[in-house]
Amino acid sequence: MKCVLSGIQPSGQLHLGNYAGAIRQFVQMQHDHEMYIFVASYHALTSGRDADALRGNTRQVVIDYLAFGLEPSQTNLYLQQDVPEVTELAWILSCVCPKNLMDKATSYKDKVAQGLPASVGLYTYPILQASDILSVDPDLVPVGEDQRQHIEITRDLAQKFNHCYCQESDDVFRLPDAMIREEAGVLPGIDGRKMSKSYDNAIDPFMDEKPLRKRIMKIVTDTTPVEAPKDPQRCTIFQIFRALAGPDDTRTTDLANQYRAGGMGYSNAKQALFELIMDLFGEARRRRTELMTDPSYIEKVLRDGADAARAKVSQVTRRARDAVGL
Repeated sequence: MKCVLSGIQPSGQLHLGNYAGAIRQFVQMQHDHEMYIFVASYHALTSGRDADALRGNTRQVVIDYLAFGLEPSQTNLYLQQDVPEVTELAWILSCVCPKNLMDKATSYKDKVAQGLPASVGLYTYPILQASDILSVDPDLVPVGEDQRQHIEITRDLAQKFNHCYCQESDDVFRLPDAMIREEAGVLPGIDGRKMSKSYDNAIDPFMDEKPLRKRIMKIVTDTTPVEAPKDPQRCTIFQIFRALAGPDDTRTTDLANQYRAGGMGYSNAKQALFELIMDLFGEARRRRTELMTDPSYIEKVLRDGADAARAKVSQVTRRARDAVGL
């Protein structure tokens, strides 16, 4: 059974883009993989200064993951701060990390350009990320194409450490492989750009019914007349619909045929998308309502997940300590 690790920053409410791009894959993989999913609370300190917001967002991410279908019996779900060995490994890795490796990291430049403070934490973000990954000996790390460099940096740091300290013994760190998610999992938001909280264009499937329908009705479309045939592949509404229902689902093919036949307005397509979301996420919405009123269960899930993660991370940490002479 292969080991898989993934993390997400607690930056707010999860949305359809998070589900289609990652969470749906995790729900499928948890049945035949050893899964470690963590909430990157330390990473969030590079971009926020609101303690109450961090605590609230962290718990909300956990609740949403569970509502979407992650099972604690099959997935180890934990908070980054509950596995302190990871930050110890980050320091050990930083001591073998060439400065020019951090200089090459495009994420630092991109985030500073977006207005984030140019802190040392932001600059060394990839080292902590490498520690997160290497700490559980994963075989696979699911990422989008824009995260490929982080896996390359992780592998470079692991190889650098192993070369420095393991010439006469087994390697301390296993080199993980990136599992690049298909672009089909990238959803457009209501304005046509990639769905993102930072663009304020996301669709939250857990919204109350009326606000959810209103949000979907705001999806930007062109001015093609109702009676004219339309190309479904060029329409944001259809792209979201297809990604959620699946390209081979009869509902997808039926909607595509209505686009091409003409006589269907975009409001009809938006209504079809609204009904699809209510159908697909009906159980998740019910489950989330229950989880919101059961904080003791959330605490137990996180405690059990952290215990499982620490059991594995402690083995890696012990190997690293022994190798460097601590």
